[in-house]
Amino acid sequence: MDIERLQQRLGYSFGDRGVLLQALTHTSYGHEFLQEKPISGRNNERLEFLGDAILDVVISDILLEVFPNSNEGHLSKMRAAVVNEKTLAEMAKSIHLQEVLRLGKGEIQTGGQLKPSILSSTLEALIAAIYLDGGFNAVYPVVRHLFKPLFAFDRHHLAFCDHKTQLQEMVQAKWKVTPSYHLLQTSGPDHLKVFEVEVRMNGKTLASATGNSKKEAEQNAAAAAMQSVN
Repeated sequence: MDIERLQQRLGYSFGDRGVLLQALTHTSYGHEFLQEKPISGRNNERLEFLGDAILDVVISDILLEVFPNSNEGHLSKMRAAVVNEKTLAEMAKSIHLQEVLRLGKGEIQTGGQLKPSILSSTLEALIAAIYLDGGFNAVYPVVRHLFKPLFAFDRHHLAFCDHKTQLQEMVQAKWKVTPSYHLLQTSGPDHLKVFEVEVRMNGKTLASATGNSKKEAEQNAAAAAMQSVN
């Protein structure tokens, strides 16, 4: 794995290589090769949880600076358009994160290194790893460097890939209600989960869809629902 190049692209050098390797470790790899380790250290899921929160804070701060005249609703929509699976996966590809992922054999065979759910989750885990290794003052400039170019767009461009926001605006404008999302089922092994989600309005099912993460399934369901309410 060429983690040296990854660190150059990030503009950050890790003092603790262990936390970097954990951030790059998918559950499939941990299940196959790291069974002797404590559960908390076998994969990057816990780091993903932390990285998601850190991204929310840093990107919110950048939005406040870049859009000083925007209200809370506008800012929330733009943040949702940035911190979502599709955008994060594209950002991960821009730093060639797919080249250094640690995946199990089955996940490699099914093209896991290019799955948006895996790429976005790993990027979040990587953000958390930088925070744990160097603190907030270390992670802030990295996130700023990676994400600030996105904020050159206006809110319509930023919201384009956020189907949930688009559907909510459409439904609220027509019927003054908010759609809700419900997890119907999960299937598949731990390293290849499939989530099925249904979106409803006033108890009526608008659409259902699947994805490799709950977030992806919700976005797919919202995209499908927009066709039915148009």
